Amino acid sequence: MKKWNWREGQRPHRRHGAGQRHGWYRSNRQRSTQDEQWYGHNDAGPSYRASQRINENQPASASSLSSSTASSSSSSSSSNASNAPELPGFYFDPEKNRYFRLLPGHNNCNPLTREKLQEKEREKERNKMLAEDEKPRKKAPRTGLNTSLLLQKRHLGLLPENSYCRLVHEVKVGAMRRHKLEIQSTDSSNPNTDNFRIIVGDSACERVFTVNDVSHGGCKYGIMNFSSSSRGALSVEMCDNLYFTNRKVNSICWASVNYPDSHVLLCLVGEADTPGCVSLLPASLFSNSNPDQPGMLCSFKISSAWSCAWCLNPQFDKTFSTGLSRRVIIKDAETGRTQTYSTGSDVLAQQFAHRVPVLFNGCRSGEIFSIDLRQRGRRDQSSKASRFTQESAITSVRVLQDENYLLAADMLGQIKLWDVRVTKPVQEYKGHYNEHAYLPIHVNEPEGLLLAVGQDCYTRLWSLKDGHLLRTIPSPHPAANDLIPSVVFSSKLGGVRGLPGLLMAVKHDLYYFPYNTDYQEGGEQQRTEGRD
Repeated sequence: MKKWNWREGQRPHRRHGAGQRHGWYRSNRQRSTQDEQWYGHNDAGPSYRASQRINENQPASASSLSSSTASSSSSSSSSNASNAPELPGFYFDPEKNRYFRLLPGHNNCNPLTREKLQEKEREKERNKMLAEDEKPRKKAPRTGLNTSLLLQKRHLGLLPENSYCRLVHEVKVGAMRRHKLEIQSTDSSNPNTDNFRIIVGDSACERVFTVNDVSHGGCKYGIMNFSSSSRGALSVEMCDNLYFTNRKVNSICWASVNYPDSHVLLCLVGEADTPGCVSLLPASLFSNSNPDQPGMLCSFKISSAWSCAWCLNPQFDKTFSTGLSRRVIIKDAETGRTQTYSTGSDVLAQQFAHRVPVLFNGCRSGEIFSIDLRQRGRRDQSSKASRFTQESAITSVRVLQDENYLLAADMLGQIKLWDVRVTKPVQEYKGHYNEHAYLPIHVNEPEGLLLAVGQDCYTRLWSLKDGHLLRTIPSPHPAANDLIPSVVFSSKLGGVRGLPGLLMAVKHDLYYFPYNTDYQEGGEQQRTEGRD
């Protein structure tokens, strides 16, 4: 019987262990070779099929991987895009069905940053929506909604007149197409090449006040006059004035000093050397009819003004308000009498009610409160007749004709309809996009429409009654924070005999979205006859 030796007993174990290590290194080299075949030696990452096999711990050869990648179609790539897992440091390209490495940095020489990839996807979606808008037949804003069906229900007495008019407007809005307008200037030697910043229509939408950026800095003002021909074409004439300002315009509203919409009220932000002010400009400054009688022109030194509003109530028909940092100033334009109300936050939005002299204010804190001008003795927090709050800074408030309801938009993209009597929201309009921009909302009650331009440069239209999103219109130009469109909507652009539709000013171009689907043919006929 052989005596057991501990060294000999351990030797086979060491040999087995060495074989394990040798086999581990061999399998590791094989696995690294497969990884090189899967990942490659360039910046391209693994394909989605390869990543699936890695996740499922299934072996895959280079030939099977290449054949599966080559046989992928567009349909499978779109499904892979939605099912592809997110890998840190990589992004998935659905067209090539592969992952690509994201590079650090934000310089212009690096196209593979997450921000630029997201911008590329947004631009792709915008071009797709622009192509869909050019189609003669568009998707109805509501399922089964068309003009013939509405007319049939109206004749059968199944649809009230108010509902019929509202739904017809919704159908017309869904069928609007974009047309570029040629702006005729009073100074033919100086064409309009300055970017539009703000456009605001008067109460009758006969004129539109414009603020344009100038190349050397600052802003210039002008008024666009509209007229419609018998063939249904809309013409625009720009009347500008050598009136420039190097200060930013925060808020604009039309003012009725001598007659309806005789003046324009502007809030100008102060700079280091130039203090802020509120200017009252006569609209006749931008007209060739009365150059010698411009009317009352005055400026009030009010610093840090965020918003302004003009009162149309007969008891205070020469009164305007300005929202400032933590206070509200109400001033009589003729006598100069001033009332100051303290607030707890900056007042970013204002509007007066028409039937009663009540001013509604929206604050940076999200608070919305009203001030009754008839209560002269109360100027502290107790002067607030009603108050309610949204979740973010208020960018716009609009009082409806009933004056028991108020629309408010904030910097979270929320638009809510409030019942002022019970201070509760009764409707919400979803889809608006805003993070930090000072964006207005527009209401057209006769047509039952609500409009807003988001920070993503999309113009959205909702049904005022039920909050249904009717239309999303992309900007004709790529989205940018300094190229957010400014819009005006009216059923009578150009006055009583005007045309219904939407005006959109973006960059230095003006676009018209008419109700009439044959608008382009009518405009071409008019230009042809003019040449003959």
